[in-house]
This record gives sequence, structure tokens and C-alpha cells, in this order.
Amino acid sequence: MVLQQQQQTLFVTKKTDQELPLKTDPEPSHDFIFRSKLPDISIPNHLPLTDYVFQKFSGDGDGDGDSTATCLIDGATGRIFTYGDVQISLRRIAAGIHRLGIRQRDTVMLLLPNSPEFALSFLAVAYLGAVSTTANPFYTESEIEKQAKASATKMIITKSCYVDKLTNMKNDGVLIVCVEDENDAVPVADGCVSFKELAQADETELPKPQISPEDTVAMPYSSGTTGLPKGVMITHKGLVTTIAQKVDGENPNVNFTGDDVILCFLPMFHIYALDALMLSAMRTGAAILIVPRFELNLVMELIQRYKVTVVPVAPPVVLAFVKSQETEKYDLSSVRMMLSGAATLKKELEDAVRLKFPNAIFGQGYGMTESGTVAKSLAFAKNPFKTKSGACGTVIRNAEMKVVDTITGVSLPRNKPGEICIRGDQLMKGYLNDPEATAITIDKDGWLHTGDIGFVDDDDEVFIVDRLKELIKFKGYQVAPAELEALLISHPYIEDAAVVAMKDEVADEVPVAYVVRSEGSQLTEDDVKSYVNKQVVHYKRIKMVFFIEAIPKAVSGKILRKELRAKLESEYPK
Repeated sequence: MVLQQQQQTLFVTKKTDQELPLKTDPEPSHDFIFRSKLPDISIPNHLPLTDYVFQKFSGDGDGDGDSTATCLIDGATGRIFTYGDVQISLRRIAAGIHRLGIRQRDTVMLLLPNSPEFALSFLAVAYLGAVSTTANPFYTESEIEKQAKASATKMIITKSCYVDKLTNMKNDGVLIVCVEDENDAVPVADGCVSFKELAQADETELPKPQISPEDTVAMPYSSGTTGLPKGVMITHKGLVTTIAQKVDGENPNVNFTGDDVILCFLPMFHIYALDALMLSAMRTGAAILIVPRFELNLVMELIQRYKVTVVPVAPPVVLAFVKSQETEKYDLSSVRMMLSGAATLKKELEDAVRLKFPNAIFGQGYGMTESGTVAKSLAFAKNPFKTKSGACGTVIRNAEMKVVDTITGVSLPRNKPGEICIRGDQLMKGYLNDPEATAITIDKDGWLHTGDIGFVDDDDEVFIVDRLKELIKFKGYQVAPAELEALLISHPYIEDAAVVAMKDEVADEVPVAYVVRSEGSQLTEDDVKSYVNKQVVHYKRIKMVFFIEAIPKAVSGKILRKELRAKLESEYPK
């Protein structure tokens, strides 16, 4: 077993009709396939998501789950939900949702901050066989409405403070369910259903639905490698697979245990926290300490109070820990593991944060909403592997990876940078109502093209070095240039526009705009920023505006962002 786990990744060469060389190639092309250092495992991805997540707490599991163990801790109020509480609550909420008319394959939007109610709602919708589309509660009215209409949302679960943004949807017949404050200080908004009422429904009134592994269970929105945000259809099979790839088997990539207390301040509407944190922790029987948002001193106080053992982070959070002079005031010695994802972490930050958490081992992961986790550090396995600084780990088990030349599509060997492609049961089913975008992202052989440039080194470590995709990453959040460009061009005094990323020490990247004014226009930078920023969530706001005579474009009409980025870097070197 040890030898099998420690073996080097093998190359498997395959030659098919689809892989015949281009006429200009002197030699036939081959596929170099990279696999995990860990052995494949049996994954029960025939199970519905909730059956799988709570398998050890049911008669179908191994029987060692303790239903009295803590599952959810509300960091804001101190409320505690055991694993037994969570399972009873999700079935009651599912019955309540069903009683209001929601059926299998209907879509429910979760417009909630981090909270136990988010977790319970997601699980209840999954149990019912319906679909959760997750949205940032700080989205503007326009952004929420676009996603709700595109996803055919029939119900929105939210808090009273966000209901004012849902007036149009209420008028269109969308059901609004409001989560009350713990002390009921804020009443349920007029025309809304009480979440507490849902949670008191009779679970016996709801027969357990028959769910297919290919049914969609989650539909977060992502821009993929380019374009406007699209609904990513994640199936029960896909979500079960990506969880199992990380936490099942004898040597999981992330060995959460029933003794862990895992901190969750990363947004639960994002696939990182939803999949790699919340659901993966529940599968292992760990406790999840939920914090509505990241506030450094509060987070450190909660780590000390609850003896947190696992802290998932994103690079901006790591930077906050590193720069803080307050860390010495708190006992952070309980933290045994830090996991970084959502964006590449620079080596300097990684080295600096180790000094703040001396007892913690540190690792990175890499994935996409569309693909699940692609690569993960193996530093946490029972038989630990060394992970290099700057690497995001090795390819996830039960999956295949290849690196292809961005021009020829030819598969590349080790240490040759190209586009990372991944294949396996964890991939999305596709983009909602967008077969063209789906076909661009997942080819006919089942390979998902990530849009990220990277390579696999001699020790099987995956390094991401550049991005083909046009997305801007602001503190791990996606910002689609096309979405902002569409807003800019809608301004009556803007002739043309392009949006690119500017490097930023805190946010990683921020969006800046190049704008062509209409003839005779006296439009100012403040005018442009005000017009866009009032229509978008905070991380999509334009940081700088540059007026230009013409946007550089290819003959095809495609914006030459590379030229704009080069211009930006020459004028504002970092």
C-alpha cells in the first residue's frame, strides 16, 4: 500500500483518431496523462448528496457517527446544532418548502450571509431534489434579478434587510422566505414567509424523493473562462465525487476528522466554502464554526475561544494575518492546518504566515466552480508528501489531468507550461441553457479546459503561472470584464470600452476601464465610476478609468486585452 501511495505519477500515452498530428507536425502527438500520487478509491456517487454527506450517521453507513456531536456553531450568537439537529431540521425545512409548492428540479435562490440557516437551507433543497442557486446578498437589485430570471428561481430565502431589493421578483410571483434574527428584533417583512414556520413543518408529510445522480443540486453562477456569468449545473454525482476526492479513503488529501473545529468565514455562496469546507466537513463529522464575515480580531478571538483546528483562507486573509500586530494577543496554537484557495498565494506570504501559526501545516488547493477541486496539497495525508512553496498540490485522485499547448492543442510533458485540462466525474454537467459555452469549456473527449496556464514538475506538483481566462480575481471573487463592459457601453456618452485587471497588493487584482468617449462628450472619470459602481456589488467596482482614442481589437473584433495590460503595466509598474 505504501509503495502504491508513494509511486511517481505515470505517463500514459494514447493515440486516437482525434489526436492525429497537424499537417505541420513532423511527429504524431501523444497525450501525457497525470494522475494523483494517491490510489483511486471507490466513491458512492450513486447516492443523493444528503444521503452521502450524512452516511456515517445513518443505518446505511459504518455506524460510527455520533448524532449528538456538534455540527454547526453560530459564531455570531453561540447557537449550536448537533448532527442530529441538522438532519431533523433539513427534513422539516424541505417539507415546509414542498408545502409552499416547490418541487423536484425547481430552483431556490439562497440570498444569505454565512449562517446556520444557509447550511440548513442548502441541505433541505438538496434533500427535496430541487436546485439551489447561490447569490451574494450584497448584489444589487439588478444583479439579483438577472440571476433569478436566468435560473428560473421560484423561491428566494433571504433576510429581511435584503427584501427591499426583491420587489420586482415578488411582483412576478417569486416566493420570498425570510430568516428572522435570533432575538426577533427585526420582524418578517410584509408578504414574506417566516423561515421558522418552514422549520416547524411535519417532515412525515414529505415522502423521500427519488433523485438521480445526474440531477442538478447546485447552480452557482460563474463566468467560466470568459463572457457573462452563467449558471453552472453541478449534479449530485459531481458534488459527491469532488467531496470524496478530498476526504474519503485511507489517505485523504485533507484529513478532516470528527475532532476538528473548522472555521468558516469564507462566503458560503462560493463553491470553495460550500464544497471544500462545509460539505466536506459534514462528511467527516467535524464541527463548523460559522462567521458571517471576516473581521480579523473577531476571528482570532473565536479561534482562541473554540480552539479552532482548521482555518481555510484566501490570500487577502493571509495578508491580513501577516500584517496584523494583534496576533500575539491571542492563543492561536490550536490551529493545526491552514488551507488556501480561490487565488494563487505568493511564496513570501506563505512563509510569513507560518510564523503566525507555528503549529499549523500549510497547503494550497486549486479548482473552479465548473470542475470542483483540480489539485490539492498532500501535506496532510498520513504518509505526508512534501509540498513546494507556490505549488497548489498534485492532481486530485479519481481524475485525470493533462497540459496542452494553447495554440496547437498538443499534450505536453512535465515542466512544459500550457493550459490545464481536467477530466472526471466531478465536472459540471454544463452551463444552464448555454450548450455553446459548455462545448467550448468541455470538449468532446470530456476534458474541461480551465483557462489557466500551468505545468506539472518532476515531483508531480502543479504550478499555475498565468491565466488564459479574462476573469479578474478580486480577493478570490470573480469579476467578468464582459459584464462591466456591457454596463459601460450602455452609457449614452461612451462609444466603446474595455476592462482589464490591475495588480493590487491587497485584492490581488482590481478592475480598471479603458473608455472611448462619444464625440463631444466631457465625461469624467468620476462620472464613469459613479455610473457603473452604483449598479454592481463592491468588488466589481471600477477602480480607475483611462480615456483612450480607440480600443485595440483583432480583425475578428475581439478586444486585445494583452495590449491594454501591457500599456497599464508600463504606466503603473508594480
